[in-house]
Amino acid sequence: MPILELKDVTQEFGGLRALNAVNLTVEEKQIFGIIGPNGAGKTTLFNIITGIYVPTQGELLFKNEIINKTPPYTVARMGIARTFQNIRLFNKLSVLDNVKVGSHGVTRAGVFGNMLGLPASRREEKELTEKAQLLLHLVGLYEKRWEYADSLAYGEQRRLEIARALALNPTLLLLDEPAAGMNSSEKVDLMELIHKIRDDKNLTILLVEHDMNLVMNICEQIAVLEYGKKIAEGPPEIVKNNKKVIRSYLGVEA
Repeated sequence: MPILELKDVTQEFGGLRALNAVNLTVEEKQIFGIIGPNGAGKTTLFNIITGIYVPTQGELLFKNEIINKTPPYTVARMGIARTFQNIRLFNKLSVLDNVKVGSHGVTRAGVFGNMLGLPASRREEKELTEKAQLLLHLVGLYEKRWEYADSLAYGEQRRLEIARALALNPTLLLLDEPAAGMNSSEKVDLMELIHKIRDDKNLTILLVEHDMNLVMNICEQIAVLEYGKKIAEGPPEIVKNNKKVIRSYLGVEA
C-alpha cells in the first residue's frame, strides 16, 4: 500500500523548473532512494514533501490525503520527519536534550502547562526523557547523552539528528544525504542502523544520497532525477544498468 505518492509534481522558481512532472509511489515500510547529479532537484523534492514548498503543479498524497498546501508543522504531526543535508543541531544543548527537542512537536501539555509545572506536564516530561533515552540506545549514543552536541564526532552528529527526527514518531522518515562526511566504517554502521530503524519502528524511509555503494546496497527501489525530470526507476540491479543513468553520471554512452 502506498504511503506517499507524487502525481505530476512540478516546482518552478521564477521561470526555472526545478522539478518537471515527477511521479513517484513509495510503498509502506520500503527503503526508497532518490539519486541524481547536483542540481537534479532532490532537495527540492524533500522540501515539497515536508511542506516547505507548495508545488506549482501536481498532487502530493500522504496516506491517500492530499497535502499540497499543508504547513510544515502539520506535516510533521501527520508523521513525516526529516534530517538535513547540513547538520542542524543545538550545539550547546546536551545530546539528550537535542532528542527531547524533537519530541516537543508532538507533545500535549502546552506552554502554560509547562510553565506552571502541572502534574500532567511533569509526567509528560518524564515520558519524553525516557523516550529520548531509548532512541539514543537505538542510535548508539546513550553513553554520550550528557555531552554537548558539538563535542560529538561528525558521524555521531548524523546519528543524533536521526534520533531527533525519530522523536516525532514518524511513519515516513526522510534522510537527506545521511552518509555525507562519513568514512567507510561509519557508512557500514549507518546502513545497519537504517535497516534496524525500519524494522524496529516499522517505518518507511526515503533517502537522498550521493554514495552509490550505500544506495545500491540498502534501497529496495531507486528513482533517478536529472535536471528535475525522473529518468529511471526500479530495483538497484535495473537502475545501475540503465543507459540513461550511466550517461547522467559518467557523461558517456553505456
